Amino acid sequence: MAFNGSAIAAVLDAAVAKGALHGVAAVVVDRNGQLFHHAAGEANEGSMFRNASMTKAAATTAALQLMEQGRLGLDATVESILPEFGRLLVLDGFDGDTPRLRPPASQATVRQLMTHTAGLGYFFTNEKLLRYHALTGEPNPLSGLKRSLSAPLVNDPGTAWEYGVNTDWLGLIVEKISGQSLGSYLRQFVWGPLGMNDSTFAPSPEQRERLLRVMQRQPDGKLAPSALDLPASSEWEAAGHGSYGTAQDYGRFVQAWLNDGAGILKPATVELALQNHIGRIQLPALMKSTVPELSNDVPALPVPQGWGLGFHLTLADLPGMRSNGTGDWAGVFNSYYWIDRAKGIGGVLMTQLLPFFDMPVVETLMGFELGVYQQVGAAVPAA
Repeated sequence: MAFNGSAIAAVLDAAVAKGALHGVAAVVVDRNGQLFHHAAGEANEGSMFRNASMTKAAATTAALQLMEQGRLGLDATVESILPEFGRLLVLDGFDGDTPRLRPPASQATVRQLMTHTAGLGYFFTNEKLLRYHALTGEPNPLSGLKRSLSAPLVNDPGTAWEYGVNTDWLGLIVEKISGQSLGSYLRQFVWGPLGMNDSTFAPSPEQRERLLRVMQRQPDGKLAPSALDLPASSEWEAAGHGSYGTAQDYGRFVQAWLNDGAGILKPATVELALQNHIGRIQLPALMKSTVPELSNDVPALPVPQGWGLGFHLTLADLPGMRSNGTGDWAGVFNSYYWIDRAKGIGGVLMTQLLPFFDMPVVETLMGFELGVYQQVGAAVPAA
């Protein structure tokens, strides 16, 4: 029986019709290819999106390829590859308006970069870092200045999960080992082989013409154009947030992970990456926002969770939704994806709207996922 996406398309159309979204594109894939694509509102078949933190999974895939080749060890220290990382200190607090810094108790590893346990943070989810930037005038990562990566750690490596610039440093490792820019490497070994032909760190004028504008949720619930955006240019190809592409491109990436790596990774690497790598470290019950224009507070799902190599993991079967072991993540402009290898299905939902974790978008996402799984029994045999 063919996948019937009419109910899902209706969910997306309704969200636009009632003004919850200005534009949205969604893709459903199985191991063999695209099952469904629909765009609504200002988005269309060829719309480009800021992937933001959905860049992280692609950059991590590049690092995993280097691991397969024996050129990168998961438990190698970051400092052994990038000596400048060894100069980072831990921000313990403040003496008045002076940051209090000390050496870290241990050296961060490549695995810890992949799992957000290396001690690094983000200014928009960490009060200490936000204050550090305000007091020192040091740039944050959304400035496009590479110096922003040299902000201090906020925890000792290996002690806590903290969302941060970990993947940016991982991208610098890929560049150092491969001798290529991250974008060049991804074009040759990830984006290119998967047919992700619109994926890039530097959109052409034609691609920028197709870029969905960013809207901002107002206090009255309506949408207005946002003053916030990624920098027009960047001093580095930001593995944490800097890529652009289409929803279909990202669907091809999700499909590759469903399909045992589709030749860009070995099946054993895919299995390894989608296991929990943070041991007893718990994800926070709430990812608290320090910059409300960029992100709302993000509550954790009330189910067991973990973190793999590059992916958040759901560690339980959710009735009528994703399976135990599903990998997922999102981008700050309210784009989301999931990779359910147990059921052989994945989804991508992309819009360009701030702040992150916008409830009307999250409700649309849940309607989308429930609609997908209503079809799965009929359309996609389990592995």
